[in-house]
Amino acid sequence: MSCGNTCRQRVIVHRETCARCALAMLLQFVFFVGLPLVGSLSVAVDAWGQAAPSGPETAQPQASAQSLETLIPQYLTVEDREEAESLLQAILAHPQANLERVSEVLRERRIYEAAPVGMLPSQQVRVRGKTLSYGLFVPPAYDPEVPLPLVVCLHGAGFTGDSYLERWAKRLGESHILACPTSMAGTWWTRSSEELVFATIRNVRARYRIDPDRIYLTGMSNGGIGAWIIGMHHAPRFAAVAPMASGIDDVLFPFLENLRHTSLYVIHGARDQIMPVWLSRNVTNELARLGIAYTYREHEWSHPHAGGHFFPRQELPALVKWFDHQRRDPYPRKLTVVRDASHLTDFGWVRIDATDRIAMFSEQLIDQHGDLIKNKVYAKLAVDVRDGNHLEVRTDRVRRYTLFLNDKLIDFSRPVTVVTDGRTSFQGPVTPQVETLLREARRRQDVDTLFSVKVTIDVSP
Repeated sequence: MSCGNTCRQRVIVHRETCARCALAMLLQFVFFVGLPLVGSLSVAVDAWGQAAPSGPETAQPQASAQSLETLIPQYLTVEDREEAESLLQAILAHPQANLERVSEVLRERRIYEAAPVGMLPSQQVRVRGKTLSYGLFVPPAYDPEVPLPLVVCLHGAGFTGDSYLERWAKRLGESHILACPTSMAGTWWTRSSEELVFATIRNVRARYRIDPDRIYLTGMSNGGIGAWIIGMHHAPRFAAVAPMASGIDDVLFPFLENLRHTSLYVIHGARDQIMPVWLSRNVTNELARLGIAYTYREHEWSHPHAGGHFFPRQELPALVKWFDHQRRDPYPRKLTVVRDASHLTDFGWVRIDATDRIAMFSEQLIDQHGDLIKNKVYAKLAVDVRDGNHLEVRTDRVRRYTLFLNDKLIDFSRPVTVVTDGRTSFQGPVTPQVETLLREARRRQDVDTLFSVKVTIDVSP
């Protein structure tokens, strides 16, 4: 089912797989190199990026020896890949392993045991083999049966997560859990700090009942820069992003389009001499130009030591009240994603898999000021689910992309049509698969957003 030489579709069931100083620091975070065009020839891969085996299948374990309620959690959490694959085959061979039953098990409400509450500084978390830390506040009245929202707060340079913990916890009250990770250099725009943020979230969610649709990201100064950058690249994971006393360089403005479905609250002091207020004014002006909704608070407060570069306690009640009204939509029917070559990862229910030559961030995000950054050369994909199982997709510098689908997005009893850049690239039925459901749940480490169908589209030049 193809159209001309423009698009070639494949439905794949994988076996798968001050101001200027701040700006100077910010501009030291992007190193761009060319990404060669990925050809259209493809090989089915498993969950670890290895070619799927083509030889005789190994003997499957006894399927009925354990219940699905035992096998599925083991599969989702076991670290050893071979053991995970063995567990998957046992699940697939289980006599009760139909789509409805497996979905029920995946969605079963987890039982949380009693856990420490109150001020919990210096909680340990492992990132890239290193032990890092975050400060945690859990309301004393926390009930393991009641999900609470999670506020993730990123500190400024010269501070730690524990020092922010003390300031924020007293003001949030009993309605939120607070996590404040520590990045020793305050370089929240680096990939290691990005990983620290998500490791912190995983660690907190493993111990406490968190509402997955009420996770909020905020930060002050350098932490505000991190809130912008991490929030832009991973917008579908947050209900809201609230940067304070910060900004981003205009070479990053294209990534603001990723925030079309994420609530924004921007705070800046009019008298800020470290991060001048024009930084936030420029960003919000660009948001307005793009038609992206936001709330902007520009305060006149000053601090005896920090001047206008601080977060006034007077502003917090309005921010917390605003947080309480924000909820994530896990399955928006319209998505726009802008990517550099180092962030070709899931963005909600879509993913850009291969591109033309585009800008790429380095591991340490050090900028070489090449032509790709100057010209803002990124890949972009916009998808719109319309009535009648019709998906309209527009691409720029994209050569392959994947759609992850479920019954919240389409009607599986009817054919699906995917139109890419004006031409039909797929048309026909799609069938939910237990294997896809399980592999995606394990790969994403997320049972809150489940997908049982993958459609991968190759886009020809």
